[in-house]
Amino acid sequence: MRFILITAGLMLSMNILLAQEPLDAVRYSWLADQGTARSQGIGGAMNALGGDISALATNPAGIGVYKTSEFVLTPGISFNNTKSSYRNGGATDSKTSFTYGPIGVVWGIPSYRGNSKWKNMSVGLSLSQVANFNQNIYVTGDNNQSSFSEKYLDQLIAGGATNPDDAVWDYPYGASLGLNTYLIDPVYDNDDNFVGYASNASVSTGLKQQQIINTTGGISSFNIGLGGNYNDVFYIGGSINVYTLRYTRNSSFRESDATSETNNDFNYFLADDYLRTDGTGISINLGVIARPVEALRMGLSFHSPSWYSFKDTYYSSLTTDTEGYAGVQTQSSLDLNDGYAGEYTYRYRSPLKIGAGIAYIFGTQADVSAQKGFVSADVEYVNYSSNNFNTMDRTNQDDKDYFTDLNRTLNRVLKPAMNVRVGGELKFETVMVRAGLGYYGNPYTNSYFNNQSADMVNGGR
Repeated sequence: MRFILITAGLMLSMNILLAQEPLDAVRYSWLADQGTARSQGIGGAMNALGGDISALATNPAGIGVYKTSEFVLTPGISFNNTKSSYRNGGATDSKTSFTYGPIGVVWGIPSYRGNSKWKNMSVGLSLSQVANFNQNIYVTGDNNQSSFSEKYLDQLIAGGATNPDDAVWDYPYGASLGLNTYLIDPVYDNDDNFVGYASNASVSTGLKQQQIINTTGGISSFNIGLGGNYNDVFYIGGSINVYTLRYTRNSSFRESDATSETNNDFNYFLADDYLRTDGTGISINLGVIARPVEALRMGLSFHSPSWYSFKDTYYSSLTTDTEGYAGVQTQSSLDLNDGYAGEYTYRYRSPLKIGAGIAYIFGTQADVSAQKGFVSADVEYVNYSSNNFNTMDRTNQDDKDYFTDLNRTLNRVLKPAMNVRVGGELKFETVMVRAGLGYYGNPYTNSYFNNQSADMVNGGR
């Protein structure tokens, strides 16, 4: 049992549930290549190459390379495996889902002015999934140091909840659920004066903790871009990108008595939380590719921040079995909110990206069919610490203070990172062989998250 003492004068709690954290910012900004089969086959190293509809999302100058038209369809399958370790326990889980890379068309439009150095222009439209949130996570372990129920006690401390009659209503997504199911109780002294709250979870004899998290959704991007070819030496382009986002998270946390004791007033509790985030956003990409000599291409790209509007929908429930004390009790936030889920709207801005690339083409440059292959390399800079959340309601000082603190936290725990992609292609009589590698840098400053960098090896034929 953990006992806490509450005193008056503590800061007031906010009147809404706010749950943004660094992990949310990374989820929406740490995006890997989701290009065509050709693009993924070379590790996404497309910045300087062009001639692929993926250029709309990397370096839109690349569609200026097109002199003819092309329709592209890129279905895919995502295999997501997770491995967790917690105290003395470990678990694995996996999830398979369908994805899609670019689906769209590029029109190459030749110049009809014979003496113009503008050889052609191209227009591209594409739809692709740039992030896939489908994942299953399972965590389990034994704990004799703390209980998940302590988060409810901490919430009551932060809220200065000195009146238990009010507390059973004031925290519908947290402590109120614990109070109404007898997971936590108010504590009184011998004179019947309120002195604090205590959890009925039996920490000292050990707790078995399990959590299952299922997430679904993704970010889809609709891109419309324009590219131009100046004298087969410079290619320029730009694109406007419109995003739709949905992220759904179902979490079930179970904490149970690790002993076989049946009369210690605690058997288990099960906390279920649901969150759905819907959003729309917009950004622009600009780029240029230079071809100073026949076989060499150099690219430079700029991705503006993405500006999003988000809406969170959420609810929680708690089931507690305190055996002979109060039996099995269940409470939902919906019960405390007249059947309505909680809702909150806010803004989000992702970091800008700056990329550069270089590619060398083997074979006759003018005759594509005679080319023997290429090697390509990209580097990309992303300052993840510039992730930013903000309130829709600029008149609500509590919200403004919350997001100010959140953004300071993002600036402290996130950092700039470099992404590197290299790849190549070789052409033979009847087949082409591709290989590539992508490295996406760790966005976290804390050494605890040092394993968050990612290596991706791709290949194809």
